[in-house]
Amino acid sequence: MSTVLETEEHQALRAAVAALGKRYGRDYITSLVRDGAHPHELWAEAAKLGYLGVNLPEEYGGGGSGMAELSIVLEELGAAGSPLLMMVVSPAICGTVIARFGTDDQKRQWLPGLADGSLTMAFGITEPDAGSNSHRITTTARRDGDGWVLTGRKVFVSGVDIADATLIVGRTEDARTGRLKPCLFIVPREAPGFQRSHIEMELQAAEKQFELVLDDVRLPADALVGDEDAGLLQLFAGLNPERIMTAAFGIGMGRYALGRAVEYAKTRQVWKEPIGAHQAIAHPLAQAHIELELARLMMQKAARLYDDGDDIGAGEAANMAKYAAGEACVKAVDQAVHTLGGNGLTREYGLGSLITASRVARIAPVSREMILNYVSHQSLGLPKSY
Repeated sequence: MSTVLETEEHQALRAAVAALGKRYGRDYITSLVRDGAHPHELWAEAAKLGYLGVNLPEEYGGGGSGMAELSIVLEELGAAGSPLLMMVVSPAICGTVIARFGTDDQKRQWLPGLADGSLTMAFGITEPDAGSNSHRITTTARRDGDGWVLTGRKVFVSGVDIADATLIVGRTEDARTGRLKPCLFIVPREAPGFQRSHIEMELQAAEKQFELVLDDVRLPADALVGDEDAGLLQLFAGLNPERIMTAAFGIGMGRYALGRAVEYAKTRQVWKEPIGAHQAIAHPLAQAHIELELARLMMQKAARLYDDGDDIGAGEAANMAKYAAGEACVKAVDQAVHTLGGNGLTREYGLGSLITASRVARIAPVSREMILNYVSHQSLGLPKSY
């Protein structure tokens, strides 16, 4: 893929991460999925090389860079067939929120570990009855002496079993208006009343999904991240990186699938020429390549705006990047499977499982329809229907 818009440092990072990913590859991930294991070795090596914390502040052991660099890491690992889904959550969402809004003590406690991979944090926002409507979040936090008590439920929370804590989106009551406002709380994995149950998924991924029940979970005062009155701003400071990283996840997966299809089309011979010489095969693969490139451009724009501190501009671009990457990923995977024919559904070639996985970038962390809603009324100024 073209890298003319990237600095030499970015190109060097991309090449180095690609080399790391190639040493592990798709077989590494699929074997972990079969064994119910986690990619601890790849996570540890990526951390040791400074890739996991490349976006976190240098004073806390990070690389001092931003989402532009972190998205390169995830994209290249994905393009090698070995993405690390928890990168979306731990350094991108949780690390960013704590770095921007956490207390000095919270930064000292969490950021060095998030940067060197020794600590992992999950993120819980989605609820069974709330979905995309964050105003319906019912997980509540009430003051109890010097601390807090959290009650509620969350679903589709990745990696809770391996995370040291989960950053939970709850709501507190505004003393002046009586309305509930969003706030962020760090909940340790072993906190009493913090229960998890595994959600069986058709998705073949090393990272497991969980439903959480918070049954009067008591937390100290310093579990609250940032200012109680600025919860919404702090929440969106984490959601924009999540969208950028989801775009990187989708682009990487699409590139991996496309690469396998191109390799196959160059060598598979049915008639006189390899099948890649036929336009019915070649043109859809070329279209998939173009759409992945376009999605990456929007992702780069979103990362640049975010790293420059333009949260509003980044919000629009991050949503568009996530949408474009989701669409490009699904099309690339579908065309790759179709190019291989029956082989596209064999375990040997490992593309069939991506049919399900590619849908993730369309559905999570926000559906394509909600992004279209966002663009309709935020970018185009059309009235809301909800």
